[in-house]
Amino acid sequence: MDRKDFLKKGFIGTGIFAATVSGLRSIANGIEELQPLEGMSLNDIVGFNHIKNTKSRIMENTVFHPADSRGDANHGWLHSKHSFSFANYYNPERMHFGVLRVLNDDQVAPGMGFGAHPHDNMEIISIPLSGDLEHKDSMGNTTVIKNGDIQVMSAGTGIQHSEYNASKDKEVKFLQIWVFPNQQNVTPRYDQITLNPADRKNKLQQILSPDAADAGVWIHQNAWFHLADFDKDHQETYQMKAAGNGLYVFNLKGNIKVGDTQLSTRDGLGIWDTKEILITAESDAEFLLMEVPMQVS
Repeated sequence: MDRKDFLKKGFIGTGIFAATVSGLRSIANGIEELQPLEGMSLNDIVGFNHIKNTKSRIMENTVFHPADSRGDANHGWLHSKHSFSFANYYNPERMHFGVLRVLNDDQVAPGMGFGAHPHDNMEIISIPLSGDLEHKDSMGNTTVIKNGDIQVMSAGTGIQHSEYNASKDKEVKFLQIWVFPNQQNVTPRYDQITLNPADRKNKLQQILSPDAADAGVWIHQNAWFHLADFDKDHQETYQMKAAGNGLYVFNLKGNIKVGDTQLSTRDGLGIWDTKEILITAESDAEFLLMEVPMQVS
């Protein structure tokens, strides 16, 4: 698929990448977004990409995404860095990592945000890094999330929501993450929790899992997310939770070494076909681990 076909078949006018796989929808947000191609199933588009380019370094079982290789979209009120193809950033080598479809590093200007827009059949996770993000949705939820919180929505049969910067004088920064679910057309749901930062100091703090009774929020997918805040020289070995899963490491701040690969701030590294991986802080560092299936079950 070339860029022209991708844009022709994929554009809609929502403020977030289209989570639906059927029907075009539009609202006035000034950002064009994408959909999977007509006639493609989830099994056609998940997995990992092995096409080499000058920015991604692909080894036997890893793919390295330097921070400056991400898509860069500056709409004035929104400045977003895309780890994977999104909106008018199209890179056939960067469509997804397994069921991890979207990883956006967003900055929203004071008082601005994404107007009400629809989603279905997608697990949507937001992790605020600074500032206050105001959420409203068609399920009746109205709330504000801030640094230290994590928000999750299971779009299921369909929801509408808006996300705005609640501040009139400070920008908000957050990670927007989309994961393909392992169940279609579930009842939509919303949840948010406040995390304890002390639980990630020189430890891997679980913030998401498939189990509602486990630590963190839960989603309809065999996935686990962890946050970490390491002092220089601290190291931990991450043990994979499920066979067939891969691990995507997104380094938030500082310098870390993942196996034999060094990551600087905002670098990403995908790893598969491994049971464990050693992570070492080469400076004080914060990072996010996302273990996800490499195929839809």
